[in-house]
Amino acid sequence: MFGVTTEDFIEENVNTMKHTLFILQIFLFSIVFGQNENVEELQFEFEADSIELNVGETKELTIKLLNEDGDLSQNSFYVFGQRRALSVSPRTSDSTGIATVTVKAHKPGRLRLSVQSITVKRDDRVRDKLVVNVPFPPIDHIVFNQTPSKLYTETSTSFSVEVIDEAGLTRDNADVKLKSSNTAVADFDIFGNLETKRTGRVTVSATVEEITESFKVRVVKNTTRQVTLSIDTEEIRTGDVLALNAKALNRSGRTIEDAPITYSYIGQADYGEFALPAAGLVTDDGRFVAETAGLYTLIASSGGYSAQKIIKVVPREVKKQVTLVGHGLISDVLTGDLWVWAGVDKHEGKDFAVTGTWGSNGEAYFWDVTNPDSMIIIDTITVDARTVNDVKISEDGRVGVITREGASNRKNGFVILDVSDPYNVTISAEYNDDMTGGVHNVFVYENHVYAVNNGRKYDIINIDDPKNPFRVGVYELDTPGHSIHDVWIENGIAYSSNWSDGVVAVDIGGMKFDEADRSQSQFNPLLAKAGQGSPSNPVKLASMGDPTGRNHAAFPFLSKSTGNFYIIAGDENFPWGVLATKGQPSNPRGGYHFLNFSDPDNPKEEAIYEVPEAGSHNLWIFGDILIAGNYQGGLRVVDISGELLGDIYKQGREIGHYLPYHKKGKIPNAPMVWGAQPYKDYIYFADMNSGLYCIKLEDIKKDLGTP
Repeated sequence: MFGVTTEDFIEENVNTMKHTLFILQIFLFSIVFGQNENVEELQFEFEADSIELNVGETKELTIKLLNEDGDLSQNSFYVFGQRRALSVSPRTSDSTGIATVTVKAHKPGRLRLSVQSITVKRDDRVRDKLVVNVPFPPIDHIVFNQTPSKLYTETSTSFSVEVIDEAGLTRDNADVKLKSSNTAVADFDIFGNLETKRTGRVTVSATVEEITESFKVRVVKNTTRQVTLSIDTEEIRTGDVLALNAKALNRSGRTIEDAPITYSYIGQADYGEFALPAAGLVTDDGRFVAETAGLYTLIASSGGYSAQKIIKVVPREVKKQVTLVGHGLISDVLTGDLWVWAGVDKHEGKDFAVTGTWGSNGEAYFWDVTNPDSMIIIDTITVDARTVNDVKISEDGRVGVITREGASNRKNGFVILDVSDPYNVTISAEYNDDMTGGVHNVFVYENHVYAVNNGRKYDIINIDDPKNPFRVGVYELDTPGHSIHDVWIENGIAYSSNWSDGVVAVDIGGMKFDEADRSQSQFNPLLAKAGQGSPSNPVKLASMGDPTGRNHAAFPFLSKSTGNFYIIAGDENFPWGVLATKGQPSNPRGGYHFLNFSDPDNPKEEAIYEVPEAGSHNLWIFGDILIAGNYQGGLRVVDISGELLGDIYKQGREIGHYLPYHKKGKIPNAPMVWGAQPYKDYIYFADMNSGLYCIKLEDIKKDLGTP
């Protein structure tokens, strides 16, 4: 054997035998623990069939989880308030199966208070809900999005209003009537645009129920006599953002600073013989991006005058060849997350990986991936759990952390490992204090574990001594019905994903930078606000909610090419259930939202990457490249260089993708990519149905033809 010493050969064969014994242990464990459970028939009993609260009111309520004999089940359960609408405390019952909770209403509507038993197996969970009726408070006032005192003739201005009720809440479903007092001067169309016709004065009003708000506006003569349009280039690629610099000029050639300018485009896509429409996006502030190659005419208009420029859009041409380097098949259980790291001490120069398992028997597999074309399992750790959802390794490559959900004794949490010798991984400590419901995700940063606890908060555990961990801090939102899924840390800032509450950035030891330290191209603006937080005193820096309620992942991205700072927020949505039909592939949906946090106090979504008819899960950024686990859509590698705007998927920014079909998968030929990690010259990723993969990106060899 080339390059293999006798010592290495003996060590690898010994560890192969160790792995065989572990597999036997797992098999016996699954028989005893996983397959022969006698599941109790449980049901919830609420003190009332439904309750009614006004916004801001509270009510105490007793909930019981009973067995088939009508006695307390001796099982704990969760209590959930509807996200952003109901808060409830406490959120977990006692161990006998009873909870007396205080419910508070924060929004009106027909709301839900949900309960769910804590079980070993996901499929054994018992759920129920109580209806909480919260009447709508009376409307208090109306606020216009703008109240200009002057408008020009022959223009269109968009108006919207915010309706506020007596509880200070915005009424999103209010039926607002917009009206002009003189329709000969200006009138509203059905979309809320006020179109001015001639000079004069008019009162603009908004009415909902018995409340009216109004303001006066003067319509003056539009003195625009010319529109100019300038651009920096006449050729761009698909996905490139082009600024349209337009001005409205009067008869004397002076700029009319407040003249409204509208932008549009027409185009012909480059489809060879077919003259089909081109697709792109132009914003109100004059930014254009194309999805298809072709010729585009860009138009700026004001007061009946317009200017135009013709540009050529060429394909982005970022495709690379995705080559499979190696694959480690796991088909008897579902694979969870992964982490790849460099060996230390006697294993320096070698590379290793760890993968978790989902809904299985509590295993974490350790791999030697030094030769990625022949990755092998070298050790297995088995803990009391159904799911080892997350796996992380410390920065120094010596400490590992694996999560636990579905423990047989309901004592979930996480397990700290000594991974300095990946061939002989040992357990240093277990941590399960106040973690009955389980830890779904963790992050290890500067000798602290940030553990997402019960889907409600993240606890911060000091592991300076991995054998003696202790809690030093907690971060939990104070919003009604809040929940959390994941946390990721860079430069002392924790980025959490919080479903309806969206992304939240928290200072847990970020080094504060003054404005004088700001680089023109490379600066995370959140660091300008940091400097007060620590693991024992986490301090919120910024956030942005998710109106869909599906924020599942968050990853910071400082663009190397523009200096813009984003938090990329990933969706997760299972419209037909996590496991729609037993033995059949899941069919999730979702995408990645690019939230521009260059101004942390005013973040805004500017772009999205969403693969049609596929789900999204975990992501990673390296350089200006996104690598994403897109479940049944496979592994995706995406160019995110330059300014980002619009639908990235349609702009030809995809560098490559890999669909891991495997006939021997847990579900055969059913890709279900969990997540990926760049490491050295490779990309490693985990597929739920078929294990660990390694790929590399290569330039596509152009066919020069046959001589």
